[in-house]
Amino acid sequence: MGKLKISSNYNETTGQCIDITPQSANWKYVGFEVIALQVGQQTVQETLENEVVVVVLTGIVSVKTNHGQWRGIGKRMNVFEKIAPYAVYIPAHETVEIVAETEAELAFCKAPGQGNYEARLITPADMDVEVRGKGHTERLIHHILPESKSADSLLVVEVFTPEGHWSSYPPHKHDELRLPEESYLEETYYHKVLPEHGFAIQRVYTDDRELDETMVVANNDVVLVPKGYHPVCAPPGYEGYYLNVMAGPVRSWKFTNDKDHEWISDSWDKNK
Repeated sequence: MGKLKISSNYNETTGQCIDITPQSANWKYVGFEVIALQVGQQTVQETLENEVVVVVLTGIVSVKTNHGQWRGIGKRMNVFEKIAPYAVYIPAHETVEIVAETEAELAFCKAPGQGNYEARLITPADMDVEVRGKGHTERLIHHILPESKSADSLLVVEVFTPEGHWSSYPPHKHDELRLPEESYLEETYYHKVLPEHGFAIQRVYTDDRELDETMVVANNDVVLVPKGYHPVCAPPGYEGYYLNVMAGPVRSWKFTNDKDHEWISDSWDKNK
């Protein structure tokens, strides 16, 4: 098993902070890149064989593709403003040019694409907002590109975990293709912490414990989830955020809870 935690490494020339490819992750579907731009700085990318969702994590940018152009998109200056982001969907075999109108941080979420859908702007109004869980498992979710919205492979979501709370909990997995019960999806977690000097905890483990890693994650760390359960917690005094990218052979999010802890979510329904 390769390294599961990847730390940010900022390149002043390109703005690149994170660059995860299927080859570097030792899997097949998900790529993930983060680029931080200064005012007026530009980045240009070819989507190649991938569809790409560019999430404007912070700042305001203008985006141009082969078949679309959107100026001045973005609103929040910090993810912990907890307002939904802007994003742009770009199909395979296109060029995307992005210019920063303010300082900006962009997440490039990538997975195999067949070019079935045109480039489009995804606005905050297009995103469903959900509060999931109860008590110390309650968290806020923005569904950026859920299963109900058009794409070839990608699923993209962001989650806010209040201090002292748990997310991706009860622990669940999606590492077997046995629909309709469970789908196979690789997944990345891009973490933010408030205040920035804090930390969160993420565990990735399988039933047989062949994989069982518990990681202290700092602001801007990425955790790879190739298989297994993958809960997250934010310690008292620190809020957590993560951006999830998922993809697999079938674009469907079906998961299995850890049987030892499934009673927790069952109790939510009983206490309604």
